[in-house]
Amino acid sequence: MSTDVRASRRSFLKSTSSVAAAPFVGSFAGLYARQATAAPSALIASPYGPIAPVNDITTGLPLLKLPAGFTYKSYGWTGDAMTSGGATPGNHDGMAVVRTRRVGRSTEITLVRNHELGLASANIPAAGRYDTGNIVVAAGLPNGAFPVGTPNLSGTTGLNGFTGGGTTNLVFRDGNWAESFPSLGGTLGNCAGGLTPWGTWLTCEETVVNVSGFNGRKHGYVFEVRPDPAGTTGVPIVAMGRMPHEAVAVDPLNGIVYETEDNRNAAGLYRFIPTVAQGAPGTLEQGGRLQGAKVIGVTNADLIVPNVGDTYRLEWMDVVDPDADPQIRAVFPDFGPSGSAPAPGPAILSGPFAQAWDLGALRMSRGEGIWYWNRKMYIVDTGAGLQNRTSPAPRRGQGDGAVWELDLDAQTLTCIYAVPQFSSQVGNNPDNVTVSPKGGILLCEDGGNFTAGGTTFGARLMGLTLAGDAYSFAENNFTAAVSAQAAAQGKPASGDTTGREFCGACFDPTGRVLFVNLQTPGVTFAISGPWGAGPL
Repeated sequence: MSTDVRASRRSFLKSTSSVAAAPFVGSFAGLYARQATAAPSALIASPYGPIAPVNDITTGLPLLKLPAGFTYKSYGWTGDAMTSGGATPGNHDGMAVVRTRRVGRSTEITLVRNHELGLASANIPAAGRYDTGNIVVAAGLPNGAFPVGTPNLSGTTGLNGFTGGGTTNLVFRDGNWAESFPSLGGTLGNCAGGLTPWGTWLTCEETVVNVSGFNGRKHGYVFEVRPDPAGTTGVPIVAMGRMPHEAVAVDPLNGIVYETEDNRNAAGLYRFIPTVAQGAPGTLEQGGRLQGAKVIGVTNADLIVPNVGDTYRLEWMDVVDPDADPQIRAVFPDFGPSGSAPAPGPAILSGPFAQAWDLGALRMSRGEGIWYWNRKMYIVDTGAGLQNRTSPAPRRGQGDGAVWELDLDAQTLTCIYAVPQFSSQVGNNPDNVTVSPKGGILLCEDGGNFTAGGTTFGARLMGLTLAGDAYSFAENNFTAAVSAQAAAQGKPASGDTTGREFCGACFDPTGRVLFVNLQTPGVTFAISGPWGAGPL
């Protein structure tokens, strides 16, 4: 069934100031011109200047490349002792600032950070835990029983352990790292998530594993995490769907939650209409309706190879059973054997995607980050485009990525950035996305190392202009030499990991500090500097 849910209030939130974005309004003209000519996105010089290794204030090591004038402090490395005792979990991923407050004369910022972990020796020791059973993943399970996007389990049999994913909370006080605590345990593959207007974090399991028959519980859900760890319940928000979730973002005018899915070439775009429209901690757990996006007038619109300027009007189809099990389709487009030319082949579809697809819903390649700003949702498809090869024929939906802008009031979806084939320097599989308080878009790359023009690049933080071009703001500098120096300080660094992903980028409400993670070796940074020199 197609429904149209309109904004309950028409005024903008005071926190989304159009005045703050005024210096960059001219960029819109560039975007419109690019759309008119279908010009591809390009790499441009950074308004912040060239990047070079900068020493970390905490360790003294050149862990990142940044523009001149920027500084940073590392914290919460994998294995570091948390304030509450115990070791910091690894595989840092999505993150957001959930609370800023005055405590005495101090300004205190609280963040929630995901840990994208599979099976482990124990749960993260949080008060709120979901799956506390010992899981035995036996041999001979049917195809589709393993989680999507959880490396510790995917395609493996005979494993035994506990669900190791979850979240930790970090406190940044008066410009310095101060505390860390476990906040959610017993989950799997916590990849990204999203901030709520009421000051909590929605953490997403990027998996559809069903371990209910092996002393465990079903996975593939969204959980709400509070700023105070003791308040986190560990209750799954089942009505938001069981799928390989990536990220979510909330429309602050009506409480509708938009959701992305990461399942190669079988990824839907969804929204959740909560029963309690004016949200507060715990209200999403009271249920609502899940819907899949459909392009008006087009059955099963294919968005996996977009061009800048492509625009679609959306309607929304009800997903009757959001908790449905995954389905195996014997024939599905763009699922031929790996390494072959594109051909239909078997695919595992999440239960919600299968239902929405049968109603004519659209598909993306791999939905990743999503972020709300100023009546828009910015949505990343990390695999959009054509594969970087000529023979055999390039596979569709295995490119270097794209970014979509969803106008919430008009319900139109427009491609504002698309990496051309063989152009990884323009963008190398962007993943997480954030928007600064003044409207600057920042992307976290997850495409590994690549070489262009004789230069080898590591994973980068890429700024995105509203004209549809990209620039390098930061680069992973964990070379083998730097990792050896970090290991000498007791950190879990080893070898050259410059290609490992940035994730969890987010700004404090003032826009003065950018927080971001490197998933490997697992470390969080607070970056400060002359932000006024550019759009971030």
